[in-house]
Amino acid sequence: MTELTFLNDSYLKELETSIENVTSIGIITKETIFYPRSGGQDQDKGYIEWNGQKIEIKDVEKIGKEVHLIIGEHEIIKGNKVHLFIDWQRKHKFMRYHTAAHILSAVVYKETKALITGNNIDENKGRIDFNLEEFDREKINEWAKKANEIVKENHDVKIYSLDREEAMKIDSIFRLKDVLPKNLVKFRIVEVEKVDKQACGGTHVKNTSEIGTINVLKVQNKGKNNRRLYFQLE
Repeated sequence: MTELTFLNDSYLKELETSIENVTSIGIITKETIFYPRSGGQDQDKGYIEWNGQKIEIKDVEKIGKEVHLIIGEHEIIKGNKVHLFIDWQRKHKFMRYHTAAHILSAVVYKETKALITGNNIDENKGRIDFNLEEFDREKINEWAKKANEIVKENHDVKIYSLDREEAMKIDSIFRLKDVLPKNLVKFRIVEVEKVDKQACGGTHVKNTSEIGTINVLKVQNKGKNNRRLYFQLE
């Protein structure tokens, strides 16, 4: 099973590791700093250094418990040592956006008890869908203002694990609607101190001061009890 180093340290920019397996899809390294496309968050990008070559990583996919780095044609074999390098500017954007999304959803939940019905994060914007009947623009502006006030308060962001029984004591630990893993015995918790606690497998900043300013771009009606909010960071 690939060791996902980003779960404990999202700030690793490079890593020396070895090839565990070569498949028809790509290569599998013993450890990886690359986040695969998952949970509405796009995959990391970067390159591999091997045998004096720089090889671009075209995609990152998690299949079962293994993370496949897709690099096209290559001569790498099992056991080879490789050096992984992350596109840090891109990764840090995702970290900022993901933590911002947690803060926004925490504010909306506190005000309305609305859960998330969908979400997406890319390099230039974030999107969150809420199970709300109404989405008043004035209220949305108020929520964005409150979220930005939280950002400016420089809250630390902590990541840790909790046993299932302990995690389930936290109010709305799963902010996604109708999502409750049945077989997990431990949950990875992302806590914005004094603000929010959510179970999450994504990458995040260490302090809200890294986020910047949250700007609401637009809101959409996506059907009964489903309202979509787009936001951007500056």
